[in-house]
Amino acid sequence: MRYGAKGARARVQWGTIFLVLPALIASYDGQTDEIIKKGQTLKLEQCIAIALERLPAILAARATSEADKSLIRQAEANYFPQIDWSSAFGRTSVGPRTSYGFKTSSITYNSYSTGLNLSQDVFDFGKTPTQVRIQRLNYSASVSDIETATQQAVFNVKQDYYGVLQAKRSTDVVEDAVKQYQLHLDQAKGQYEVGLSPKYDVTKAEVDLGNAKVNLIKARNAVKLALATLNNAMGVTGTLEYDVEDNMSFEPYGVSFEDALAQAYKNRPDLTSLIAKRQAAESSITLAKKGFFPVLSGSASYDYAGNAFPLAKGWSLGLSLDVPIFNGFLTTAQVAQARANLNVIRANEESLRQSVYLAVEQAYLNLKQAEELVPVDELNVTAAQENFDIANGSYKEGVGDPIQVADASTALISAKIAYIEALYECKVARAALEQAMGLR
Repeated sequence: MRYGAKGARARVQWGTIFLVLPALIASYDGQTDEIIKKGQTLKLEQCIAIALERLPAILAARATSEADKSLIRQAEANYFPQIDWSSAFGRTSVGPRTSYGFKTSSITYNSYSTGLNLSQDVFDFGKTPTQVRIQRLNYSASVSDIETATQQAVFNVKQDYYGVLQAKRSTDVVEDAVKQYQLHLDQAKGQYEVGLSPKYDVTKAEVDLGNAKVNLIKARNAVKLALATLNNAMGVTGTLEYDVEDNMSFEPYGVSFEDALAQAYKNRPDLTSLIAKRQAAESSITLAKKGFFPVLSGSASYDYAGNAFPLAKGWSLGLSLDVPIFNGFLTTAQVAQARANLNVIRANEESLRQSVYLAVEQAYLNLKQAEELVPVDELNVTAAQENFDIANGSYKEGVGDPIQVADASTALISAKIAYIEALYECKVARAALEQAMGLR
């Protein structure tokens, strides 16, 4: 069988569909698409980019904004004429009638009509412009809401990203501790075998090693939990077999409280959104007052109508003025409602301003505390390392106490964990301050 050009083109199109369809189904499933490949090392910026592309909260905010944008076009529709075409068919039966002594027989007839109708608001005392302004302000608020959701997502990713680094660094400390306790056990066994140490030293070293192995199991599981939390922050499900770039170095954040607060009042999208909503509420009062004013509108039609073909044609032009006289105080109540809504938004705006001040103040104080703790904890690690080296060296020479070695090792581990936690808190505190300032 031979195919023409259209047939060949159709075969290619259907072939393409059958090839692409399985891939589309797989990607829709959400589990088989490899957003993060196994063994991949992600940077913080990559994690944030994944979150901004996939998080349902951001997608919902964007969809809400699109819906608000369409309301602007709906409000602007009143600027344009409304045109429609209508057609009708009817069949009427009239029974026998007697009038002035004359009797008529029954009659049945058809009626037909079709025509074009046009209507246009000529002047409505600013109702339409006010409605458009309200919808534009609501759309502006929804755009700010997208940024609010975005900044929250960025903070969550940063917090969980550094949580992974904290867990991984802590695991490294525990792994070193296991190696050190294993070495201490070997030393204790060697000294016990030559009679330089009692059996207690061996038993104590075995207990310390066992506890370290238990802590290592917990630390490794903490890494998996941290990765799972980061996955959730990115809107990803699936693999935990990837790594993140370690950028948890200490770097002071040079910003004053006054500058941070000024940027917050200027940049916070939730505050910007509420200001736009307040302006929309102010315009809503104006719109409600428009109910006291008349509306002037025009109309035109051109139609064909009759009981038989050909139909007779006709046309009409007209103006109408609708003047509200009394509607049961409806407009008055609508104005009162709009004013009450405005008062609610004004109160919410002031409450948010106070919350912004508190958020900036708390984040700033937490950051300054974290920045002060980092160098102190770093010095503690150095001191604990020196103390451990002294105790361990004495034990190797056969003059040290195993309890002192164990205590020094525990102190060193605690100091390292505290230093890692200080770095983590410094990074998270900076991210929290940036979010409070309205920055990503």
